[in-house]
Amino acid sequence: MDGWIRWGAPAAAIAIALPAYAYQYSTVGAAQQHAFPGARFEEIQPQRVWKALAGDRLIGYFFVDHVIGKHLYIDYSVALGADGRVRRVEILTYRESYGFEVANVGWLAQFAGKTSGSALEINSDIRNISGATLSSRHVTEGVKRILAYYATHLR
Repeated sequence: MDGWIRWGAPAAAIAIALPAYAYQYSTVGAAQQHAFPGARFEEIQPQRVWKALAGDRLIGYFFVDHVIGKHLYIDYSVALGADGRVRRVEILTYRESYGFEVANVGWLAQFAGKTSGSALEINSDIRNISGATLSSRHVTEGVKRILAYYATHLR
């Protein structure tokens, strides 16, 4: 009993204090079809990177990644055309109790057409979201990282 009081009670208090917020906006399969309707997907990196194919023709790449919001992970996807331009960014799962505005279709649409040569900086070519500054910044940095990966590994 003494051990539970010393270690169990604090652990229980921590477990109870954790936030229970999470919203799943989309699944990987649904996001793939939103980005490349009717395409076939070939995994390049397990559960992270796929080629999108129409028949045998490469039409783009699909990435799944996560970044930290303020405290918790944001799962998102990025679809690039065969030319390396962003076709679509989609939030898959958002776990914070605030800052969910990064899942807004209008905010995410700013990434369309961006390339590895784009600035991709908050308050420059990407608008900040007041109250979701860290989430905005981290999703933007994540998209920039994916574009850099494309430029160095897939181009």
